[in-house]
Amino acid sequence: MTYLQNYNPTGNFWFSVFLAAVPILTLLYFLALHPHKAKNGERILGIYAPYAAAIAVVVTFFICVFVMKMPATSTAAAFGYGVISGLFPIGWIVFGAIFLYTMTVVTGRFEIVKDSIAGITPDRRLQALLVSFSFGAFIEGASGFGTPVAVAGAIMVGLGFRPLTAAVVCLIANTAPVAWGAIGTPVLTLAKVTGIPDGMITMMAGRQLPFFSILIPFWLVATLVIMEKGKLKEVFEVWPAILVTGASFAVTQFMMAEAGMTMLVDIGSGIMSIVITSIFLKIWKPKNVITNEMAYAKLEGRDPGKPKVIPKHPLPVLLQAWMPWVFLAIFVAMWGVPSIKAWLTSLFNPSFNIPYLHGLVFKTAPVTAGAVAKTGEAAVFSFNIFTMAGTGILIAAFITGILFLRVTAAQWKEILVTTIVRLKIPLSVISLVIGLSYMTKYAGTDVILALAFAKTGTFYPFFAVMIGWLGVFLTGSDTASNSLFGNLQLVTAQQLHLDPLLMVTANSTGGVMGKMIDAQSITVATAACYADADEGVRNIGVIFRKVFWHSVVLAMLMGVLVWLQAYVFTWMIPVMK
Repeated sequence: MTYLQNYNPTGNFWFSVFLAAVPILTLLYFLALHPHKAKNGERILGIYAPYAAAIAVVVTFFICVFVMKMPATSTAAAFGYGVISGLFPIGWIVFGAIFLYTMTVVTGRFEIVKDSIAGITPDRRLQALLVSFSFGAFIEGASGFGTPVAVAGAIMVGLGFRPLTAAVVCLIANTAPVAWGAIGTPVLTLAKVTGIPDGMITMMAGRQLPFFSILIPFWLVATLVIMEKGKLKEVFEVWPAILVTGASFAVTQFMMAEAGMTMLVDIGSGIMSIVITSIFLKIWKPKNVITNEMAYAKLEGRDPGKPKVIPKHPLPVLLQAWMPWVFLAIFVAMWGVPSIKAWLTSLFNPSFNIPYLHGLVFKTAPVTAGAVAKTGEAAVFSFNIFTMAGTGILIAAFITGILFLRVTAAQWKEILVTTIVRLKIPLSVISLVIGLSYMTKYAGTDVILALAFAKTGTFYPFFAVMIGWLGVFLTGSDTASNSLFGNLQLVTAQQLHLDPLLMVTANSTGGVMGKMIDAQSITVATAACYADADEGVRNIGVIFRKVFWHSVVLAMLMGVLVWLQAYVFTWMIPVMK
């Protein structure tokens, strides 16, 4: 039975918009705002994340079936499609990253890694910059889909950051690089959907995101300081290093974007930022060094004791300890190379059409050029596990565990059991939330919300950004948001006589600011940062409240920039070739 998406199912557009927002509002309310008492009697906001997600799933199902008139079988199929997509590849990436991290902890090698990072700088503000922003950007460029938050979060906790702090900082850091994540997948997808060359979209994005690449490192450090009751002067004490980190990234990002190097922008920028910042920190030191021990002792009102003496390890020992992370970076980068991915796909790529869904859902005007799309929406699940980044990470773990760390059979068992226990609840939340987002995607409620923004006329360039932000918030992916709303941005730009390149690119560059608040990213962050899975899940709502306004304000700033480029700084828009 076919289903034609109807973007005004009630006959009253704004009432339809309200009903389309109910699934999101339900999830947010129960996740972050519903008051209840904890077991200790404390009154807190937000219920247990699996319960919040389950309630939202039920509400979404009823909205899709009874308001949108989507067949119940198709709605259920969309939910199932989302669940398995949540486990593979997203959950698989998290599993691989936590498995590798646990291996380094169990074998004791992570202590050596910590010492080597502290050897570059013992200052927690600068450690956060190097790990979450610079290294995280490299991992985003090579893999994306939650990998940078999982890897950087685990490293930061290992360095002594509190789980809540590490999660929030990594989520904020994973913004500016997202448009070119996973070897440029979001931009390549946007180009495919709109017909605009990816090099042109990359060039336009390169005239927007570098401003934020300089801003976000300052924002990140300020958030770190404020979260733990420090003083803002602590930010200004390290401003030269923050500027070097951001500027080295931003300049490289701009130059590579201008050259149209879509697939390499993040990788090149991340490497350049790591190298230049590390060299700079060898010749420049802050006057007041703040270690994690000093910061938390002050916060807890206790004596930090004597400064920890950082041991110096022989070069062979350092190389051995870093091998898992070096191999992780190599394999993640390899897994993003199109030719390697194609070869791996040819080896093993079982796929099947999702019954009651594949080809049965049709988009309609104004999202499509005609009244109804010529072909139905694809719903094909490919279990190409060889090409998933999580598989590359696991291979890196096994190679280094066997050849370099000499992991014993008992240790392998401990690593596996620890990883499974840690992730069983977070992965269930990821699956439920992705299942919810797939129901809204195929039902068309996402488009209804986007069309509400599209009715803003002269202010549309600002709200074009917010459509992208909304898309990533709902789907958890800049790639998915570009696929969902890219053509809508193109059609609306033509109707309002705005530059199509600017509006289409705004979907992706606005979307990156929504990455920190999507439930998928937050759940990945808690899975990586909290050793106690229950504690992590209980803090999902807390983390959401911590990052929400950061996301909104950054998206609004991007909206202002795009509006200015549309009407004032029109010279910043590259001429279509």
